[in-house]
Amino acid sequence: MDPTQDTDSLIAWLPDLIFTGGRFEGGLALVCGSSGTIVKLARVDELGNEKRINLTNRALLPGMVNSHSHAFQRVLRGRTEYRTRNSTIGRDSFWTWREMMYSAATRLTPEDIYDASRMAFLEMALNGITAVGEFHYLHHQPNGTPYDDPNLLAKEVMRAAVDVGLRIALLRVAYARSGFQTEPNPRQARFIESDPEIYLQSLEKLIHDVTRGSSPTVREGSLAHDKDGALPDDRASAPHATAWVGVAPHSVRAVPLDYLRKVITHANQTNLKIHMHVAEQPAEVSACVEEYGRTPIALLQTEGLPSESFTAVHAIHVTPKAIASFARTGAMVCACPTTERNLGDGVVPADEYLKHGVAICLGTDSHAQIDLLEDARELEYHLRLQKLERAVLSVRSPTVREGLQPDDALPDRRTPAGLPGRGPRGVRASDTAAGLFDCATINGARSIGAPGGTLEAGKAADFFTIALDDPSIAGASAENLLASIVFSLSRAAVREVVVSGKPIVSEGQHLVQEEIVERFGDLQKRLWS
Repeated sequence: MDPTQDTDSLIAWLPDLIFTGGRFEGGLALVCGSSGTIVKLARVDELGNEKRINLTNRALLPGMVNSHSHAFQRVLRGRTEYRTRNSTIGRDSFWTWREMMYSAATRLTPEDIYDASRMAFLEMALNGITAVGEFHYLHHQPNGTPYDDPNLLAKEVMRAAVDVGLRIALLRVAYARSGFQTEPNPRQARFIESDPEIYLQSLEKLIHDVTRGSSPTVREGSLAHDKDGALPDDRASAPHATAWVGVAPHSVRAVPLDYLRKVITHANQTNLKIHMHVAEQPAEVSACVEEYGRTPIALLQTEGLPSESFTAVHAIHVTPKAIASFARTGAMVCACPTTERNLGDGVVPADEYLKHGVAICLGTDSHAQIDLLEDARELEYHLRLQKLERAVLSVRSPTVREGLQPDDALPDRRTPAGLPGRGPRGVRASDTAAGLFDCATINGARSIGAPGGTLEAGKAADFFTIALDDPSIAGASAENLLASIVFSLSRAAVREVVVSGKPIVSEGQHLVQEEIVERFGDLQKRLWS
């Protein structure tokens, strides 16, 4: 801590347990500064004049990071769960769902997009998510005509995020065509910018507006109305960053190779994160082979496009040999299991990725369900169903931490919350749970460039708490509490959510929850009646 800093300006959060260093510890306080950063984790008896906030019967964890979101698709929940008639495909799939999604996307006004996005982000906040990567591809008016501001809709989404209180990486999508040798689809008119130079100009204008504070994300009345609310000129994330920008070539079917090269080259030259849908569907893989003679992963690698700044979203239909090669690029994978199961996409081969050292983050994608811990557990559970075994993502992977092994010689003790501590009959903590929680926090932060992910001095003060007496985790010990959270926690157990040291959820309620829900209900009536 800066010795010149006045302790009177600091806030100390005092839960029963804090998750730090891969384990829960009692007797600690998390001390935040006025800049929204963590000053220190200190023993309670070492505190001075800091303002104290007691969180009785709570455990405090780093805020989770949702790496892949299409916020407007929140309007689709429950609207597509029926069989359609499609003579060309003959069965329901991602492709029939996509047509229903297009029908909603063409009818949303800018204010509708704001309301739908606010609803999605509210639900994220209530679940302990503090930052989101928004894969944004609605750019134009419904007939394809650009708005006077080509980033109007992007700014509406960003405004929604900061009004809810979340950090947001707006991953602006490049979308050039309907597909290889495919006729233009008029329902995609809002997405398409066929000229890469136009896309890059719009991208740079958005970055300029965000960094200079002229976007709606920093307008009067917004939670980000602060000169420290935007990204610094070097574009690297910082603990005070509220909104920033990355690039997102949609997919190899939507972005031809020359266009793709230009976008990724520009991103690498300007220090931007890169996200891209890769090998989500077998039909995408087949079309890529037909056009380029290579699979999407092979195409990207032979062109030298993946890097440590690159995240491949989904990356389901990939061979073990391709995974081993992909691992050498340093790129990441973003899995979205609740959406992937909803759409019938397939199962991400997470065990193969982790075996080769590929880091995995998580996203809620289409928002059929918004619960990042559910995505974490399904990453493991889907593999259990496939392989007919348990603990598939255990310590066989070098990227997953070894479980904490209690010392049998230690006497029994209890934490301040009264939870059983280590003892002669102590059990090994779940390394699987630890690895999955890393996917939801540390890895997500790296993927989108968010400033949080862990509770350490100098990091953003982004965290959430859970009620230790919630029925879903009742009876958990300090050693197996993380496993209980990852595999069993009810969303109702999340009680406080704090971003940049400022509470956005208290006692399980968001500050403007009623208004957001009411406006979203009105939107749904207009959209679907």
